[in-house]
Amino acid sequence: MTLAAGVRVRRLRAFDERAIEELAAVLIDCVEGGASVSFMLPLSRHKAGAYWREVAASARRGERAVLAAVEPAGSIVGTVQVILDLPENQPHRGDLAKMLVHRRARGKGVGAALLSRAEECALEEGRNLLVLDTASAEAARLYERHGWQRVGLVPGYALYPDGRPCATTFYFKSLK
Repeated sequence: MTLAAGVRVRRLRAFDERAIEELAAVLIDCVEGGASVSFMLPLSRHKAGAYWREVAASARRGERAVLAAVEPAGSIVGTVQVILDLPENQPHRGDLAKMLVHRRARGKGVGAALLSRAEECALEEGRNLLVLDTASAEAARLYERHGWQRVGLVPGYALYPDGRPCATTFYFKSLK
């Protein structure tokens, strides 16, 4: 699918209040849509904003890279993180986390663009192996289309935002 006209993916290095609010809005929309991404319903703006402030601090310390899909008007419609702060025996690896696309931006190539840029970012950071987990069949199809290898499924690994248990599938991709 073609990327929505004018949407670009960029690495966030500064997090002003507007960015925090827009990232929080994307997170809330995904959780309200049923995404199992560590948060339960109801997810308040305060809690979502606090999460993104912690992420911003971690990014400033170089522990993670935060990417955002930004519309031409400047609004964030998607995000993904590459976690870089891993144990010392894993300097070659990164974790892909919190791949979030606002429901109004789905089906337009935003997820694929975020994924491609996250892989490039990992290489820029000297990482040649990425791992991730997902509870979403839609996301799993995206990862598999982009060459990610399925490791396996863990039943009852996490909860959906409404409290129902969900299975989680683990993936990896070698970037060499």
